[in-house]
Amino acid sequence: MAGARRKLLLMGRSGSGKSSMRSIIFSNYSAFDTRRLGATIDVEHSHLRFLGNMTLNLWDCGGQDAYMDHYFSTQRDNIFRMVEALIFVFDVESKELRKDIETFVLCLRNLYEFSPTAKIFALVHKMDLVIVEKRQDVYRALMKSLEDTSAMFSFQVQGFATTIWDESLYKAWSSIVCTLIPNVTVFQKHLQTFADISEADEVILFEKTTFLVISHVTNAPSPSFRSDSTRFEKISNIIKQYKQSCNKLRAQFQSLSLRGSDFTAYLDTMTANTMIMVIMSNKTDSRGSTDLLGNSEINGDSDDSFASEAENNIILANIKIARKMFEKIEMMNPDAR
Repeated sequence: MAGARRKLLLMGRSGSGKSSMRSIIFSNYSAFDTRRLGATIDVEHSHLRFLGNMTLNLWDCGGQDAYMDHYFSTQRDNIFRMVEALIFVFDVESKELRKDIETFVLCLRNLYEFSPTAKIFALVHKMDLVIVEKRQDVYRALMKSLEDTSAMFSFQVQGFATTIWDESLYKAWSSIVCTLIPNVTVFQKHLQTFADISEADEVILFEKTTFLVISHVTNAPSPSFRSDSTRFEKISNIIKQYKQSCNKLRAQFQSLSLRGSDFTAYLDTMTANTMIMVIMSNKTDSRGSTDLLGNSEINGDSDDSFASEAENNIILANIKIARKMFEKIEMMNPDAR
């Protein structure tokens, strides 16, 4: 069966930060590394394998005026046909915001003609340059204008406030990519089953290369996490940076476990294309976890290290047992759901 291809247009005026975010998410650049990137020449194509049966065909379109003129004239059919999603990047400090919005309108007009079912995303970028007290007002004002404009062409626009310097970039791109995964509800269903059987507080499924969040389940989040709504994206950012450090030392990152005062986190490979993180409360009673085959193990031993090792073995066993099912979901024909 041929894999599904998803054409994504990454557009915006020159200097808005398109190539920087693409390089951070898909090419393992750090925010500091993006300083050496030059301007995009015409259109740069990236074919990115995402999960087992889906390819993201990312078109990074240079934002210089000369290229823009071609996109909306001689290249209209080539650029705007068969588009799954438009990601339009706005530089929040642009001196030509009206012109940026006019360019966005031209994109919508052409998508309405060539790809009327395309999803529309607006990234209000470089928000770190706006003082904290004004960020929400600036973001909402621009999004109100974009929402009104999009409605004229029967599109709904979803917006994100982003910067390359924190987890907001991962949150935006995780949300975007999840709308393109045909089997995301199936992932969610089986992840919930895994969490229930393992008695996990939270379970998060990441794409292995980008570390974007594919799906997550929250049963009873640990107090340390409960107040942080961006915890998954922060984990993405931290693990991605850790992997980069490992690569610089020519070491391979495979798995890890972290034990805090009230929770333990396990991160391991689920499939060839995904990794799973399991968050468990540190138990103080005699309850035990159950593996996917129905075997129980008591965690109430007075030896904390023994209890910790027992729980660790059960979680790793559950991941191993669930692996084949998640591999099947990756390759599933979306029409067969």
